[in-house]
Amino acid sequence: MKLSREIKTGLIVIMGTLCVIFGYSFLKSTSLFDDDLTLYAVYKDVGGLQAGTTVSINGKKVGTVNSIKFKDASGNLLVTFSVNQDLLFSKNSTVELYDTGLIGGKGLRINPIFDGVTIANKDTLKTTTKASLSEVADQKLSPILEKFESALTDADSVMLNVNEVLDTKAKKDLRKSISDLSLLMNDLKGAGSTLNTLLKNNDEKLSNSLANFEKLTANFANLSDSLNNAGLGRTLSNLESTMASLNNIMSKIDRGDGTMGKLMKDEALYTNLNNASRELNLLLQDFRLNPKRYVNVSVFGKKQTAYEVPENDPAKIIENK
Repeated sequence: MKLSREIKTGLIVIMGTLCVIFGYSFLKSTSLFDDDLTLYAVYKDVGGLQAGTTVSINGKKVGTVNSIKFKDASGNLLVTFSVNQDLLFSKNSTVELYDTGLIGGKGLRINPIFDGVTIANKDTLKTTTKASLSEVADQKLSPILEKFESALTDADSVMLNVNEVLDTKAKKDLRKSISDLSLLMNDLKGAGSTLNTLLKNNDEKLSNSLANFEKLTANFANLSDSLNNAGLGRTLSNLESTMASLNNIMSKIDRGDGTMGKLMKDEALYTNLNNASRELNLLLQDFRLNPKRYVNVSVFGKKQTAYEVPENDPAKIIENK
């Protein structure tokens, strides 16, 4: 059957139209004959998300991004994407915008929820955004950089103040001090070498000294055991009891209890004893100097003469004193 030129031209136009439609569908990553669900998500910033980007659930591709358009005058972006119906999740699920790699690519993934409220065509899902690695680094490093810049500024101020304080003489003195410190370190190094040599040469003597010290420690331990076995504990206990009794006696004396306490505390008793002692002393002194006052013996019946008190009577002298 021979086709006319007009039929051939019509067939070519139809085939070209179909090719354009299928090509456009291919470039848009959508199929003309599938039953995918068309869903929406609204973002303030998509971070470079492109049409044709994969939409995944648990790492498996379930759809693609169809288009990204401004939703309203506030600048919000409406993302249209399609997903197949292999897994029917809830309309309360969220769609997350995340980084697909270090080069800054963006992708969408659905965090499915299964609560019995099945998703329907042209539903709008809630959105979340996961911060990129660069954003996290910027959030973490920015405060550190600010503190570092502040520290550098403070250090610069300190150095300026130090330069103002350190005049030429102070700088020379500082250099001299550093030089002296270097000499001191060298001397210490030499002393350390000398000490190492001394220890090395007397290693055997030091070992013997340590051994003798260990023996001395063991002897002290044996002495302690001997004292313990000899009843030192009982002796100390008895001494403690004796000291307690002595403290009790001293407390009674301090309170004025007993004879010693009264002697220590009763001033009237002390005065009386003092006076009695004084009068006894006078009596003995007078008896020694004037025995006739107290003893008058007549051997042959001679009449006793009356005793006359001498002018220099010691009793009177003592009483006058």
